Amino acid sequence: MGTTIQINEEAVKSIRKGNFLIYKTYFRPETYHVNEGELLTFQDEQGRFVGRGYYGQQNIGHGWVLTKDEHTQINDVFFTNALQKAFNDRKVIREDEQTSAFRLFNGEGDGIGGLTIDVYAGHCVVTFYSKGIYTFKSEIIRALQKVVAPVGIYEKKRFATDGKYEGEDDFVTGERGEFPMLVQENGMHFAVNLNDGPMTGVFLDQRDVRKKIRDEYAYGKDVLNLFSYTGAFSVAAALGGAKQTTSVDLANRSRAKTEEQFLVNGLPVENERIIVMDVFKYFSYALKKDLSYDLVVIDPPSFARSKKKTFSVANDYKGLLQEAIAITRSGGTIVASTNAANVPMNKFKRFVDQAFKAENSTFTIEEEFGLPDDFKTTNAYVEGSYLKVLFIRKH
Repeated sequence: MGTTIQINEEAVKSIRKGNFLIYKTYFRPETYHVNEGELLTFQDEQGRFVGRGYYGQQNIGHGWVLTKDEHTQINDVFFTNALQKAFNDRKVIREDEQTSAFRLFNGEGDGIGGLTIDVYAGHCVVTFYSKGIYTFKSEIIRALQKVVAPVGIYEKKRFATDGKYEGEDDFVTGERGEFPMLVQENGMHFAVNLNDGPMTGVFLDQRDVRKKIRDEYAYGKDVLNLFSYTGAFSVAAALGGAKQTTSVDLANRSRAKTEEQFLVNGLPVENERIIVMDVFKYFSYALKKDLSYDLVVIDPPSFARSKKKTFSVANDYKGLLQEAIAITRSGGTIVASTNAANVPMNKFKRFVDQAFKAENSTFTIEEEFGLPDDFKTTNAYVEGSYLKVLFIRKH
């Protein structure tokens, strides 16, 4: 029944406080010869039970503690109980007639680190973040069928060591979806594809931000959406009465995908600008053409590499903000967003302060957003609250 491992007092305190990520400093995997998915029982230096979890190498950490109860077994009952609690906790959003896409299960926030489950109009997408948690796939799928009974189930395997996405066909069981599939979010429509690589076409964690833009910030405004992906922020702004939206993304497929999102919302594409270009080149273009905007949305990936430039939030966000400030009108708003777990909110706010000072400009932070309620987190694992969004008014 797995391997028993003795850990130091620092590790014991971390687990008992509720931080269930297993760090590589807890033990030497090569010494214990543990395998992906192997159950681990942790004891303190006196041999007392601390917790039970699984071994699974991922981007950060070497697996997760699943229980602090010595009598709890990691089996079908465990997974069913965890999913049932998460299902019950999402009662409000499950019954929201204007929203059909949301997170049903959010990793360590719901008791199983390394696993997320999203709902898209009755279909479920199960994402596994390590080979370790993937070894429990059968138990998880059975629990999901029992608790939710989804129309169909798709999987995402996000544990390739070379950074490439694994799998051409992510379908698992049930009925295959017809793509593009239409989902609702606060009455907005989005086209998604659950079987086209690691992403589906819309980032569900930005739901509250899109609603705020549509309801309070877009009317009559010239809107610039940078790193626009499939244009979800642009659609929200257009539905909120924006004068015009401009969506900029380096990916060639962003144009067709953005046009699709406008069309499924009954919005005329010809009224909007969709530009395939490196965002940093667009700043120069905008300055040259004397373009400026009332609302600028910046939501870059945590790390990105193009042919000539490497971008990371920790090193380059301040410079990105400076470029955005230069093309934001006085009285305009910058929606600055990051999903970098290694950049806490206080550091993110320092980027904002430094950027405005460098541009000899002043500002007011009008709104702050984190993850929506369905993206449940724990206070003990602060990295799980990765999303930081600021609505910044330029004076």
